[in-house]
Amino acid sequence: MSKKITLNIAGMSCVNCSNAVEKISKKIPGIKEAKVSYTNASGEFVVENDEAINILKAKIKKIGYEVVADYDELIERKKAYIKELFIKFCMAFAISLIIMWAEMSALNFALKAVIGAGFGAICLFYCGGYFFKHGILSLRAKNFDMNVLVMSGSSVAYIYSLFVALFARFLPQNFAYFYFSGASMIICFILLGKFLEENSKFRANDYIKKLIDLSPKKALIVGEDGVINEINADNLKTGDKILIKTGAKIPADAVIIEGEAEIDTSMITGESLPKFCTVKDEINAGCINTDGVIYAKVTKNKNSSLLAQILDLLSEAGAKKMPISRLADKIANIFVPSVIFISVLTFVVWAFVGNAFNGVMCAICVLIISCPCALGLATPVAIVCAISNAAKNGILVRNPEILEILKDARTIVFDKTGTLSKGEIAVSSSDLKDDDLRILAMAEILSEHKISKAIVKFAEDKFGEISKFDGTFENKTGKGIIASNTDISLIAGNFNFLRENGVNFEIPKNAISALNNGFGVIFVAINGEYEGFVSLADEVRDEAKSVVEELKNLGIKTVMLTGDDAKTANFVGKKLGIDEIKAGVLPNEKYDFVQNLKSCGKVIFIGDGINDAPALKAADIGIAMNSGNEIAKGAGDLIFVKNNLKNVLYLLRLSVKTMNTIKQNLFWAFFYNLICIPTAAGAFAWAGILLKPIYGAIAMCFSSVCVVLNSLRLKFMKN
Repeated sequence: MSKKITLNIAGMSCVNCSNAVEKISKKIPGIKEAKVSYTNASGEFVVENDEAINILKAKIKKIGYEVVADYDELIERKKAYIKELFIKFCMAFAISLIIMWAEMSALNFALKAVIGAGFGAICLFYCGGYFFKHGILSLRAKNFDMNVLVMSGSSVAYIYSLFVALFARFLPQNFAYFYFSGASMIICFILLGKFLEENSKFRANDYIKKLIDLSPKKALIVGEDGVINEINADNLKTGDKILIKTGAKIPADAVIIEGEAEIDTSMITGESLPKFCTVKDEINAGCINTDGVIYAKVTKNKNSSLLAQILDLLSEAGAKKMPISRLADKIANIFVPSVIFISVLTFVVWAFVGNAFNGVMCAICVLIISCPCALGLATPVAIVCAISNAAKNGILVRNPEILEILKDARTIVFDKTGTLSKGEIAVSSSDLKDDDLRILAMAEILSEHKISKAIVKFAEDKFGEISKFDGTFENKTGKGIIASNTDISLIAGNFNFLRENGVNFEIPKNAISALNNGFGVIFVAINGEYEGFVSLADEVRDEAKSVVEELKNLGIKTVMLTGDDAKTANFVGKKLGIDEIKAGVLPNEKYDFVQNLKSCGKVIFIGDGINDAPALKAADIGIAMNSGNEIAKGAGDLIFVKNNLKNVLYLLRLSVKTMNTIKQNLFWAFFYNLICIPTAAGAFAWAGILLKPIYGAIAMCFSSVCVVLNSLRLKFMKN
């Protein structure tokens, strides 16, 4: 019988690596499906037997990668790789400075050659070994990407300089220049870009470990003899009886068999208010028992719990390959073979006219002048400047690639609680008299419940500091509170709770309206008489309505996707003018809904809870609110640090501006080569113009400076 397994694979450093693992896996008998993600450093495989798993692990190891035991070990390997990249960049930078100093100093020719050749070899073949390795792999796959461009440009500059060092006396004076520093600087620049890319991807995937850590490590199990023991939560089995005390996390999906409690289910539903649960109600791992003591029977093991399903959805979404390939790589696939062809043609033509020496010099000059600094810098420098501008405006960009596709968004999906709303329970209205409200607040201050805190805050904003109630106080889980002393008897809670305690009254129309709109309503009775009510709601963000209107003006469809009940969702959605409203959806349903939407164009999802994490990862662009859960922030491509929805409109403009800048940079880099390469090849030799390599190097630097200056304009874009 086939089964699905996930392996953590260390050592993959680019998409070509994951493609290689995937390709070799599919050739193994017993492996029915293979999907390997370089981004997640993992592979999902459908296997028929254990023998196939062993063969798979052996094959992965044979081609230079390693299957690690757990996610913690994988994290350590990734940290080590990023640290190695940083060290190599620092070495390349230092070496480049040393070589530049030597080439510009008054040292004799031989010493310059030794310093340049020695240090240059370290820089190219140790610091830049990655680009040579993957450049060769790309050539074998007939894929001329940026690695090939870096390899060809830096190696030709180094080899030419080495040739000059060995045979300078046979060369014309105007051709006897070193380019060791140029070769080293290419490696230095590109290593910096690689380090920034890998570091951002590492930070973008830390949500998985946080989700794994969310489930409690220990559980209280009740034996058949009634004895309670603490065990490892991973060892819980279906049918085990567990005890969950106030403040404890639920260790497994279960059903309550004794007791009642208020459960914080915000990680599943996103709702602000705790849910009152009693016998026969289902509860989920990771949720928190905020008030009450319950016994429950485990219904699912660790690997099939709702929390595990969320983790699987996140891994599945993260394993999907981005349908984007960098524009620079697309150009490189045309540019690199073209340059090589022109270089060979240059030599052939010069040799044909009887000047093979000029042919060799001009062919080498073509390769040197086409060094990929401008092309290599075109995208990363623009992206870094855009990220810097975003940070200045309160947006943390965790996945730079999404800047390329933000402008193409056709649908924006909002979570409700904590996204369109502030995620905080607050008093919406009250018809209580001031004295009655003060008494209610004095009693509520004795409770730690979210509703109690909201009522106390409302009263303090109105009256100032509130003193504690002097008398007896009792909190009835899921129902309300009772407080009394010699002068006052107070009952506050839901309608049935007051009726149970002998308070008979008709619900007023304004309270019915509040209930119909999904508001929480607390009814209050003092000394046995109904006095009024307090309605509670999650306040909508001030800017939400104007943002939705502006998005609709741009032709972008707006959707609200929430785990809240339909009444609340419809009230908020209609108030804001949302195009489509979906309520009462679970995390896996949010994931499926977003996946289906993607068939109609690029989708942005904005959320803040653990229940939003799969949808955040499934969307083309996931945006998390900084006020939200750490898991959601980890799964998001961007984080709104200031929790301001207006940043959506700014991001759409920034994406357009960034892509235009990248295209301008690439055009300039291409235009520079269009002019300089024919000149380097000697196309204008008939007019007495034969480009010296030194001027080619100066032109190359000028091109790179122009690209950087053009990109810097992004730093000053206004929100």
